Amino acid sequence: MMRRPRSLNASTAGSFPFLLVLVVTSSFLSGRCLATTDSHHRRPPAGRHGPPRPVSPPSPPPPPATTFSVLQYGAVGDGDKDDTKASAECRHTHIHSRLILHTLIVMCKFMAFVDAWSAACAVRSSTVVVPAGYRFVVGPVTFTGDSCQPNTVFQLDGTIVANTDSGAWCSGNAVQQWLEFRSCTGLTIQGSGTVDGQGSHWWSGGAPATDIDADRVGTNNRPTALRVYESTNVAVTGITIQNSARFHLTFDTCRAVEVRGVAIRSPGDSPNTDGIHLAGSVGVSIQNATVACGDDCVSIQDGCSRVLVRGVTCGPGHGISIGGLGKGGATAVVSDVTVQDVSLVGTSAGVRIKTWQGGSGSVRGVLFSGVRVSAVKTPIVIDQYYCDHATCANQTAAVAVSGVAYSGITGTYTQRPVYLACSDAAPCAGLRLEDIKLAPVKDGGYGRLYGPFCWKAYGDEVRPVVPPVDCLMAGEP
Repeated sequence: MMRRPRSLNASTAGSFPFLLVLVVTSSFLSGRCLATTDSHHRRPPAGRHGPPRPVSPPSPPPPPATTFSVLQYGAVGDGDKDDTKASAECRHTHIHSRLILHTLIVMCKFMAFVDAWSAACAVRSSTVVVPAGYRFVVGPVTFTGDSCQPNTVFQLDGTIVANTDSGAWCSGNAVQQWLEFRSCTGLTIQGSGTVDGQGSHWWSGGAPATDIDADRVGTNNRPTALRVYESTNVAVTGITIQNSARFHLTFDTCRAVEVRGVAIRSPGDSPNTDGIHLAGSVGVSIQNATVACGDDCVSIQDGCSRVLVRGVTCGPGHGISIGGLGKGGATAVVSDVTVQDVSLVGTSAGVRIKTWQGGSGSVRGVLFSGVRVSAVKTPIVIDQYYCDHATCANQTAAVAVSGVAYSGITGTYTQRPVYLACSDAAPCAGLRLEDIKLAPVKDGGYGRLYGPFCWKAYGDEVRPVVPPVDCLMAGEP
């Protein structure tokens, strides 16, 4: 006889649904845990199941930003609004954090260019960006490197123009600089952009003029476009500086300077607009630059040594000059200067040394080599009676000039080939003329021509020297 299956008792039947739920839930959780374990490679807990899982170290913080655009700090770059002081109405649509946005808006109330510089200063090897496609109106500003990390890059790809509003320049005293970099180490100013001083505002008398200690009457209170002061390991490459109110690019009390591929442009009649002006600087290299200005294309002043000028094209302008030195009875020393493979076109002088009467000190160890001149008024000049006024008092003391060599000077002149006017009290010594080939411009309509001139000039000629400089005295003074 077939036996009936045993029925579940009440207790068993009541527990079945619980067991079913437990099994399903456990299976679900096991699957979840299994997926988690598989994806994270979990180790069993401590004790009999194995060692504890090591705790992963926290993720390192992101590296600090190294690029700082002036646009981030409120600069507009519309060619009209003064970007020295930025507006609080800044647009930062790419930033979604309210805290960051609020911080940036607050910063926009201050000086955009200075704030970008200050932020970059906190980071080693950082870059301040002046972006292409913008025209930034900027008043006088100083970028100070005292508290900066080294090796800051000022990337200039846009255009910076000087503010011509007189209110931007009212500081109680004459503003001597427009854009100044002070006390920097490892500074690089580079890019394809332009610094435009809008100098015609000053040249035309738009600003008041004084003649206090000015190389040219009425230009002392006009600002230099770009000045680097008391800085070390400086490079300026690629940029254009134009229409400065006064000097275009100045290095004052600097060490280890490189200028390469720079273009400087201003009219030939713009007053006292030296191209590149060196003062108290050591270890300077200026190469492959093009300079057109209203004064010296390169000016080398007191305290300069180990200076190389190579591959520079100059004109219009007053040539490549050492000096004027010794003004007001000052002592001046310049040494170890090489000017090599340069071209001068339509300048008033070629390569020149100029000193004031009454000064003291010396110029020595100078080489002018591979100089090509075209329609230059006087290609070779030493003038120890330099005077930029109508008259200057005669004085006996002078900055001594010695050890100056001229080699491979070729081309055309419009008035006189050689002018060596040395001091009675301190005659020029150790001059050397070698491979000189100079001819007057033919049918140029420049007026009367003169032969070489010498006074108290001692040295020797190594032929060919055309025309001969017979007035150069042999031997020592």
